Amino acid sequence: MAEVEVLFHKFDGTPHRRSTATHLGEDKWGTWLGSPVGAEVHHLGTDIRRIDQHRAVRLIPRDGWFTTLFFAPTRRLELYCDIVVPAQWTGPAQLTVVDLDLDVTRTHAGKVELLDEDEFAEHQISLGYPAEVIEQATAAGREAFAAARDRTEPFGTHYRSWLALV
Repeated sequence: MAEVEVLFHKFDGTPHRRSTATHLGEDKWGTWLGSPVGAEVHHLGTDIRRIDQHRAVRLIPRDGWFTTLFFAPTRRLELYCDIVVPAQWTGPAQLTVVDLDLDVTRTHAGKVELLDEDEFAEHQISLGYPAEVIEQATAAGREAFAAARDRTEPFGTHYRSWLALV
């Protein structure tokens, strides 16, 4: 299994965060990447966070406007979904993602939230999001929220088979 560098940028190209994950495989939902206990996430310009107590898997859909990180039950959050411009493979082991601010979370207890609508509104102006990007991101946020709430795949339990490999 190969290592993959995952680079998140803001819409203007500013680096946002960077991590390394293991390519686990692919299925009808997309590419699955694994992060073991101890994996580091570099929040560029701020800090480094280590995943100390839990394993995680990230789903990179083939053409969706999201990417979702699913966590083992050792963490309060079950999933963290970033609304993004569809991810691009920018090298054989490098994935680049443009973060569009909106996020959807679900706890293991089932509480679902749509986050950062204020940041999304601010960046529409300050970063100059085109109308199509605003429309796609808004729709993706609504769809991800509903799927997380209703536990519709890939936001259901399918991720657990991939998490078992980490």
